[in-house]
Parts: sequence; structure tokens; C-alpha cells
Amino acid sequence: MKTRLSALAGIALSTVVLTLSGCKAVVLHPAGDIALQQRDTLLVSTGLMLLIIVPVMILTAFFGWKYRADNKKVEYAPDWDHSTSLELVIWSAPLLIIIALGALTWLSTHLLDPYRPVSRLSKSDMITRNMEPLTVDVVALDWKWLFFYPQYDIATVNEVAAPVNRPIIFHITSATVMNAFYIPALAGQIYAMAGMQTRLWAVINSAGTYKGFSSNYSGDGFSGMQFEFYGMPAKNFDAWVAKVRKNGTDLSRSAYMALAKPSENVAPVYYKSYMRGLYKDILNMCVIPGKMCLDTMAGIDDQGGLDQKNAADNLAPAATAGYEEHPSALGPVKTYVINASSVPAGAAGYEKPVSLAPTAPPHPLSGANLPQPRIVQPAEVR
Repeated sequence: MKTRLSALAGIALSTVVLTLSGCKAVVLHPAGDIALQQRDTLLVSTGLMLLIIVPVMILTAFFGWKYRADNKKVEYAPDWDHSTSLELVIWSAPLLIIIALGALTWLSTHLLDPYRPVSRLSKSDMITRNMEPLTVDVVALDWKWLFFYPQYDIATVNEVAAPVNRPIIFHITSATVMNAFYIPALAGQIYAMAGMQTRLWAVINSAGTYKGFSSNYSGDGFSGMQFEFYGMPAKNFDAWVAKVRKNGTDLSRSAYMALAKPSENVAPVYYKSYMRGLYKDILNMCVIPGKMCLDTMAGIDDQGGLDQKNAADNLAPAATAGYEEHPSALGPVKTYVINASSVPAGAAGYEKPVSLAPTAPPHPLSGANLPQPRIVQPAEVR
């Protein structure tokens, strides 16, 4: 029986070793300084916790062996119930470790904040004042990644590159559902959400090809939502930019709408130029022609908002040029707010927007006690 158990244990151990031998463990061997600092924080935290875990595991086995039933040499003390020295060790050691972990967590949370600009390139290289960071605007689509390079007026799909030892600032949003942008060799993950922008500062220190992917489930094509990240010397990065410009096409509004439709396992695509302000329109959810942008809507709300009459006139169906959004919670027909293009001279705030044609009657609201908005004709507006 013992021989059989030993054989099974040997097989299990060999399987684990062979399995782990094929794992690169990129999180433990990153190529970027931010990911390296995160790795160090992880190792220090693990070490601090092991200061308690390892002794407890060893003492558990030791006590079980020492005070076994057939060991008659140990003292039998059934009335023992307290030891001040033992209580001090039991409570003070974990308390000190918790204090150390709390201090480490507080410091690393602030120093490695993804919104905090990087202060160094590596342990030995600091940032200089004349070092311009590389800006990359990131959009999560169904199911691929779109990257804008505003400093070079190019864009790519499922491929991103950056020069070695140059700070990178990623602006990240989503055109659909929530996703998570993650390049393990570069830095930690950060979420991508529609109508919102998150940021991630990072730097790559070693040239190479690294995997990037979505780490937040987002539907059918999630498993294929991966891309290549290339760390390159500065000259190679300039050559990569030239290759994108040479082999790319133009990313117009209509081309983006076609790209935004769900697709899986998309090969890298290059764009030698893109429509000015396209990323801003994606972020503000107003790529559809005529749709009001979120920042414009927020500005109108800050000024008091549209009155009830104009608000009813200012709706349009979401289906435009074959591009449809998800159904609305208020009914099967999705609507959106169209642009209030201008305000007549002398008008108070946004009470009388012009060039707003009345639309078809909106779908009946499904909420309890919500009145059906009445469509107001232009002649009725004072």
C-alpha cells in the first residue's frame, strides 16, 4: 500500500513540475518598472504573511507528533490554561505583521496609483523634464482593441508598440460593455468602461513581444480579445510607425462604425490616419451623426437643462446608417438625445434650441405612474 501511495505521489509531483515548467510566470518576471514594483510588493507581502503561516504549520505538526497518545515521556498537565509569555507571542507577532502589511499597502497604493505619472524609468534611471511621454488612447470593442496614437495620427487594432525607456500614458475607455485592459509584463490591469475614461501610466524597460488581453469577461468573443504589445528601441519604433502609415488605410466615422460591430479573433489592422476627434466622440458616446455628446449634455445640465417641451422634441431613434445600439430599458426602440445646435439670441439658457424637428411619438414608458410625453410642434413653442 505504501509503495502504491509513493508511486502516486511521485506521479503527481512530476505532473506539477512539468506543468509549471511551461509557465513563464510573466507576473514574477515583468519587463516594465511598474510591474516590477508591483511584483516586489507581492513578494514582500507574501513573505510577511509566511512569517506567521510557516511557524504555525510547523508547530501544528510538531505538537501533533510530540503529544501523541503513545508518547509517555511528555508531562501530562490537564489543568494548565494560561501562559503570559505564550499570549504575548500569539498576539504581538500577528499585530506587528498586520501593521507592516498596512503600511506597505498604503504606500504601494499611492506610489503605484495607475493615475500617478511615473517618476522613474527604472531603479537606476530617472525621468528628465524634456522627456515627452507616449500617449496611447485605448478603446475596448466587441471583441478587439483599438489603439490611437494622437502624437503620430495613426491607429491600430490588436497591436500596440512603445519605445523602450519612455513613459507611456494610456487613456482607456470602452465602446460597449465593461472590459479590463491588462499587459502583465507592463503594469497591472485597469478597467475600461463606456462613457468613462481611466488612465494607466507605465514604462517598458526591455525590448520584446508581450501578450495583452482583456481580463474581464465580456461575452462570446472574450477568449479571442488578445493583442501583441511590442517593446522596441526608439529607432525600431519609428520604423514601426512608418510601416503603419505605409500599409494602413483611413479610419473614418463610417469605417469605425463598421469596425465597432462585434467580431472575433481579429487580426491586426493598421490605419495611417483617423478622423479628428474620433476618440473623444467614442468616449462621449456620440459617434453617431447628430447624437449629443455626454460632455455637451453635462454642460447643458449645468446650465439648468432643456425644458420639458424641448426635451420631448430632442429625441431620435438610435438606428442610423445601419448602426444600432443595444435595446433601451424603456422599450424595444432605443432613442438618444440629438444635438441642440444653437440658442437664439436673447434666449434664457437653453430653453429654445433651434433646428430641432419633432420626431415620431416615443415608445410608451414602462415605469409605474410615468406620463406619456406629448410631442410638441414647433408652432407651439413660445
